[in-house]
Amino acid sequence: MIEAPTPNGSRMTPAGEPPLLAVRNLKKFYPIRRGFLRKVVGHVRAVDDVSFDIQPGETLALVGESGCGKTTTSRCILRALTPTSGEILFRTEEGPVLDVATLPRERLRPLRTQMQMIFQDPYSSLNPRMTVLNIVGEPLLVNGVRNRQERIDRVEELLHLVGLRPEFMRRYPHAFSGGQRQRIGIARALALNPTLVVADEPVSALDVSVQAQILNLLLDLQERLGLTYLFVAHDLSVVKHLSDRVAVMYVGKLVELATRDQLFHRPKHPYTAALLSAVPKPDPRSRSRRQPLRGEVANPAAPPSGCYFHPRCPYAIDLCKTTAPAFEEIEPGQWAACHRARELALPGIAQT
Repeated sequence: MIEAPTPNGSRMTPAGEPPLLAVRNLKKFYPIRRGFLRKVVGHVRAVDDVSFDIQPGETLALVGESGCGKTTTSRCILRALTPTSGEILFRTEEGPVLDVATLPRERLRPLRTQMQMIFQDPYSSLNPRMTVLNIVGEPLLVNGVRNRQERIDRVEELLHLVGLRPEFMRRYPHAFSGGQRQRIGIARALALNPTLVVADEPVSALDVSVQAQILNLLLDLQERLGLTYLFVAHDLSVVKHLSDRVAVMYVGKLVELATRDQLFHRPKHPYTAALLSAVPKPDPRSRSRRQPLRGEVANPAAPPSGCYFHPRCPYAIDLCKTTAPAFEEIEPGQWAACHRARELALPGIAQT
């Protein structure tokens, strides 16, 4: 059982069974080197003290502007990148809880069968020289399934599962549309029956009509297979359709974490409210209430003092410029890092 409290000692998930994944104080810094001797003169704070939990069967969406650290966080969780510090506690199918952040590389391979990734670009993530059979069957081969007929049967089953015809397994990726390629990528991710799937903006490169099909497929697979998703995205319309809870990142830090309904209807952080105001409204008669943010995104190599968001925040006070806000629970299940979170009444998206 995971015994990992947040910095202030309280839980970041609803009460119940222990979380499948608990991320604690995760940091990923990249050194800045200059001069002939390549001396380290600073660091890019790509991920800066991030903590959250994911319950079994839940979808947690990780959202924010490009460059905020979403993808870096997801790759650290899978140990595609080695974190600078922090804990990534994963509850395995066998029962023990392992810290993925410090696990030796020789012990990572058995764990990879339980943690898989769906990549953003379905065009560059599939090897153009391999058939669908080899692409989807490669994880099986690498993990000890040497019998070719057994691999063929499993690939056929996976293609059925993601809505593709079995005879497609002899074709190459160039013969498929973007949506079909992403289905192949999903089949590959599911080949080893993982419990945690990290989806890194899996629909951002697809047409809107195809996006809906892939999202509905992900929801159907979650219900049928009991999957747990970490869904990385920047499109809040997609997040609203798919997620159970939403975590908002800004310049490497988590600024808000809440259930989907709480975040969309009663945001507690000004940055979240600004993101929500940019979501397009389908009604042409409705007047835009967009709140454009002034200034530029803070430089993660030289972030401002105090709250990283204060140079762009319309509600900033002197305290915001000098003191970093604590990430604390404002309402049951809703966390925010803002000095004024309890007093501000920020607009969300009206319930329909």
